[in-house]
Amino acid sequence: MGKGERKKLPLPANNPLLVVISGPSGVGKDAAIAKMKELGLPFYHVVTTTTRPKRASEKDGIDYRFVSEEGFKRQIKSNELLEWAKVYDNYYGVPKKDVEKALKRGQDVVLKVDVQGAATVKRLAPEAIFIFLMPPSKQELANRLRKRHGHLGAELKVRLDKALQEMECLPMFDYVVITHNDELEATAREIAAIVVAEKCRLKARTVKL
Repeated sequence: MGKGERKKLPLPANNPLLVVISGPSGVGKDAAIAKMKELGLPFYHVVTTTTRPKRASEKDGIDYRFVSEEGFKRQIKSNELLEWAKVYDNYYGVPKKDVEKALKRGQDVVLKVDVQGAATVKRLAPEAIFIFLMPPSKQELANRLRKRHGHLGAELKVRLDKALQEMECLPMFDYVVITHNDELEATAREIAAIVVAEKCRLKARTVKL
């Protein structure tokens, strides 16, 4: 090395990342992603397609893409979905083209899927980042489900039992984030910090679909 020359250090590649956010129903996945968008964090959020009825507070194309069951099945048949599942009698799926276009543009992509969907994405894109949102307690999760759906009785037990089964899949994930109702910004920033740490890896993740 000549005088005055400096050896260049290897720097991490700035590859776009695929961030998969999952967790049981009622844990706050939608709220966390909404807060990430509110804070202006630089992610491309893929809008999930669903057949479930639209809630009064939701907007088509922003919260979800609402389609008929017939329309959803056409998308399955034409291989338009990266992953899909039937959950509580409704279909949910991730549009494949949206993910591919955003990654090609160099944008980090955030997907929101259930645990079953996360397992499917892991088979297709093992280099994605998998984050599990966990409630602070079973009682807190029950309270959130009651607030969302009203007094569910037997249905509440079914949903809680499923949540506990989903929590047993935790080893499949890379990170866990505890969600608190009054700390949404902390949850959003914790997810962002995970992405920053991943971008500092010397061995960068390369997502291929």
